Amino acid sequence: MVKKEIRILMLEDNAADAELVKFALREGGVSFVIKRVDSRADYLQELEINPPDIILLDYALPDFDGFTALTLAQQKYPDIPFIFVTGTLGEEVVIEMLKSGATDYVLKTRLSRLVPAVQRALREHRERAERRRAEERLKKSHEQLRALSMYLQHVREDERIRISRQVHDELGQALTGLKMDLYWLSNRLPKQMRAVREKTKTMSSHIDSTIQTVRRISTELRPGILDDLGLLAAIEWHAQEFQKRTRIKCEIVSELKETILDEDLNTAFFRIFQESLTNVARHANASRVDVRLWEEQDNLYMEIKDDGRGISEGELSNTRSIGLLGMRERAALLKGEVTITGAPDHGTTVRVRIPREQPVRTNENSYRRRPRSRTPWAEANTGR
Repeated sequence: MVKKEIRILMLEDNAADAELVKFALREGGVSFVIKRVDSRADYLQELEINPPDIILLDYALPDFDGFTALTLAQQKYPDIPFIFVTGTLGEEVVIEMLKSGATDYVLKTRLSRLVPAVQRALREHRERAERRRAEERLKKSHEQLRALSMYLQHVREDERIRISRQVHDELGQALTGLKMDLYWLSNRLPKQMRAVREKTKTMSSHIDSTIQTVRRISTELRPGILDDLGLLAAIEWHAQEFQKRTRIKCEIVSELKETILDEDLNTAFFRIFQESLTNVARHANASRVDVRLWEEQDNLYMEIKDDGRGISEGELSNTRSIGLLGMRERAALLKGEVTITGAPDHGTTVRVRIPREQPVRTNENSYRRRPRSRTPWAEANTGR
C-alpha cells in the first residue's frame, strides 16, 4: 500500500536548517512533499493556494515571528497541526506557544523528535476530524429526531382536534336527538302509566349524565376555548376545573399584553400547564398552586409554583418520567426550555420560557382551525 504524501508548509529562512528537517523526515520514513517559504507574503499566498496538512516553522525570523504566523494560520485553518522547529527556547515561551494553539515544538538540536511529533500531530488531527464528523452526524440525527417529534406533536394535536369535534358534533347531537325523542314520548304517555313515565325520567337523567361526560371528554381532548379565546382563558378555565376536582386552590396572575398567541405557543403552554397540574394532583400533596404568566425581552414565561412536598433530585433525573420529558421536549421544539426546581417541604416550581417569535409553519403542518359548531346538545340537560 502506497503511503499518502503529506503536504508540509515550512516557514524557514535558513536553507541548511531546512535540509536537515527534510533529512530527518526521510530517515523517519515519512512520505512528504514540502514547500519552504521565508516571508510573510509567500506564507499567506501558500496558505491560500495550497492549504497544507501540517505547518513547520522557525520561531524567530528576521521580518516575521512565529506567533504571528500561528495566528494567521488559525484564522484560515484552525485545525491544521502547527509545530515549531526552532533553536533554544525558554520555558515561558514554550508554554505561551502551546497555550496559543501550537501542537508541539521540536528543538533543532533534537530533530530525532520531529517524526514522532509529526505523526502524533497528524494522528490527533485525523481523530479530531473524525470526532467532528461524528458530532455533525449526531447533530443531524438529533435535528431529524426533533423534526419528527415536532411533526408527531402536530399530528397528535390534529388528531385530538378531530376526535374532539367528532365526539362533540356527532355523539353529542345523537344524544340530544335521543333526549328530545324521549321527551316527546314521555309527553304522550297516558297519566295512568306512572311507572313508565318515571322510567322515562330516569332515562332522561342518564342521558343528561352521558352528555356531561361527552362534553368533558371533548373539552379535555382539545378545549375549544384555547382556540376561540386564547391561552389565558384556557388556563383560567382549566385551573377552575382543577380546583373543583382536587380542592387545591389555584391562583392565576397574568401580565401578558396579548393572550391570543401563535397556535403552537398556545398549545405548548397549555399542555405544559395541564401536565404540571396533573403532577401536582398526583404527587405534590399541595394545598395551593400559584401561576404567573409574563413577557420579557421577546420571551414568554410561565411559572407554576405549589406548596407541596417538593420534587426530589431523583425524580428530576428520572429518565422514565415521561411527563417531565414531554414538558421539556414541547418547549425545546419551540426553542424554549423548562426548568424544574424543588426543595423538601417547600414545594416545586416549574418555569417555562419560549421565544415569542416562531418560524411560520407550512400549510400541511398547520392546524386547520374551524369554528366549533354551536349545537343545541350542550343545553340539552336543561330539561326542554
